[in-house]
Amino acid sequence: MRFPVLVVALSMALVGSVCLGMQMGLWWVWVYGFLLIGLSLYATQRLPSFKLTRPQNFNHKGLGPPRITIFSAPTDPFAASADSKQSLAIRSWLALSPQIIVVLFTQQPSFASAFGSRVLVDSTIDFTFLGTPFFHSMLEKSRLFTTDIAVFVDPQTVLLPDLISTLNYAHKLDRDWLLVASLRNVSYFPFHLDDAGEHWLREDGQRVRRQELQEILGHHWEWNHCEDRMLMAWNNRNLPLHNGVLPPFLYGKGIHNHWVVNEAVSSELRLVFDASWTISCLSLNYPEHWSELSVRGSSVLEIENRSWEEGGNSHLGALYGSMFFREINYSGLVNLLNCEGQYLFADRTEDSVYPSVCQTGSGWTRRVLRSCTQRKRMVSAENVKSQNRTLNCSMRDKLKISESLDFPFSLVSLLSITADENKTLVLAVAGYSYKDMLMSWVCRLHQLRVTNFIICALDQETYQFSVLQGLPVFHDPSAPRNISFNDCHFGTTCFQRVTKVKSRMVWKILKLGYNVLLSDVDVYWFGNPLPLLYSFGPGVLVAQSDEYNYTGPVNLPRRLNSGFYFARSDASSVAAMEKVVKHAARSNLSEQPSFYDTLCGEGGSYRISDNRCVEPETNLTIHFLDRNLFPNGAYLNLWQKKNVKKACMKKGCLILHNNWISGRVKKLERQVVSGLWEYDISRRMCLQR
Repeated sequence: MRFPVLVVALSMALVGSVCLGMQMGLWWVWVYGFLLIGLSLYATQRLPSFKLTRPQNFNHKGLGPPRITIFSAPTDPFAASADSKQSLAIRSWLALSPQIIVVLFTQQPSFASAFGSRVLVDSTIDFTFLGTPFFHSMLEKSRLFTTDIAVFVDPQTVLLPDLISTLNYAHKLDRDWLLVASLRNVSYFPFHLDDAGEHWLREDGQRVRRQELQEILGHHWEWNHCEDRMLMAWNNRNLPLHNGVLPPFLYGKGIHNHWVVNEAVSSELRLVFDASWTISCLSLNYPEHWSELSVRGSSVLEIENRSWEEGGNSHLGALYGSMFFREINYSGLVNLLNCEGQYLFADRTEDSVYPSVCQTGSGWTRRVLRSCTQRKRMVSAENVKSQNRTLNCSMRDKLKISESLDFPFSLVSLLSITADENKTLVLAVAGYSYKDMLMSWVCRLHQLRVTNFIICALDQETYQFSVLQGLPVFHDPSAPRNISFNDCHFGTTCFQRVTKVKSRMVWKILKLGYNVLLSDVDVYWFGNPLPLLYSFGPGVLVAQSDEYNYTGPVNLPRRLNSGFYFARSDASSVAAMEKVVKHAARSNLSEQPSFYDTLCGEGGSYRISDNRCVEPETNLTIHFLDRNLFPNGAYLNLWQKKNVKKACMKKGCLILHNNWISGRVKKLERQVVSGLWEYDISRRMCLQR
């Protein structure tokens, strides 16, 4: 801008004239003054011009378009490949740009095989036992990907190229932002992509231009504002979307998207705007069908009956955050418009259109940088305002705090869903005071790809917690009541009552025809022990030894640890477990002495070697496991090692029992400090390493 420079030059000339006038007279004053003015004007022509430019995004590297990663998850968690709608949607994402990367969260590694190297499968997040991914775990994992913009979208949503131009514009904003766009339900979509995935074609194979495509679709869609399915995109993955912790919502089961937007607006960490008018998000709205195949032996009807998933999300949405008490009005969000190729922000509440959004003080505002006076721009604002009534929908009616969340599964159907091909299950029994240790145990099994486990909840609190965490859980109605949450540890009366539930449940499951590995939740798994345990064959019950001496027999009196053992569903094992249960019911001690006295005889009278016993009535062999592979908490002082994990791995441990320590808190501290802990308590998700 040259005007300020000119003013400075004139001022200098005037000062010089005054100074000379005092010495040389009036005539020389005017001559010298005009010479200075001429030199100043010439100088301004030689100076570079200045332009007011909007600050660029501090994440923008100036190295071309932003890197964009699209995240989603299949609608059917057990599908090995995409159905027609999902396939069309994913191919439309890839057609947007050669730089687009797609990440699908699924436990089916072959799901992306038909789409090429730009579609990745990630199975390392948290899933329910029925394969539904957790939304908070998906978001956390997305932060680990190197990308400029993260996009989350429903798996059956077709995207058109206007997404890229919108994101390119948003990427240049000088603030961190969260973009949302409502889906448009499409009942008629007679188009497909060519084999190269580059151009849209009609049913007759003729290429269709993007503008023509959008014009045709303009007659066959309607807004889908009030459903939870939407597109969300944001920059700067290192800045949270909102204050506080995201609850463990199940992806695609309602509430979670609206909850995030509501908290983002309330938190004011980012500019939140609605890009529904600039992004074509087409939800293919025709009937979908579940696979006719059975899933792990359960009926399709049972798998489809998933009302508890929506109920759980509704419960969490009402319980956490501000949405239940202070729900945002979507019609009050700033809108991003594209008017004749120029992007503008519109505020429907003020009938105003802005070319940008500024920051005032420490909070966000939608005020004007400069008013837009062109009437043609106001037309777009009027079009947006006409949708106010459509957008003013409330999610509050869908938020309900449930007194009880229940699975629709009986124990028999739950066993059939979770058991492996050998009809083998891993059983854990836990009360509420051990819920965090239970989750660390579950997370470790997820890491080892062990999915055939089941949880017996000792109380209603643990049952409800496990349902919300997506665990295969059942509540034992015969479990002792009034269990103290904090004092139920080894040696207490509470402990003695609770342990007897374990042998009773194992016996019950054995009678139903399933093999059982009983594992306490304080047993850390370094590897999957099932292949080795299964190799002992029928008629053998294998158990951990609780012997602490480094040498000598491992099956001395009452050294059978009932916190880790494997029993087959054969006649001898079922009969022997019945004897253990009945003996424990008559005893004032815990179940552990009953195990040894029943199976190895009082004082070890049934011992046949240093690591085996034979129960004479059932002819069941009891094999005590190698302590180098299955060490207890006192063996070799492994828990006292500086690097517990390294010491155990060097020994070849498959597990390590966190016993031989008194008190739940001390046990918890020891496991966390040792690094053998896999659960983030504050965020209620497995640690992502």
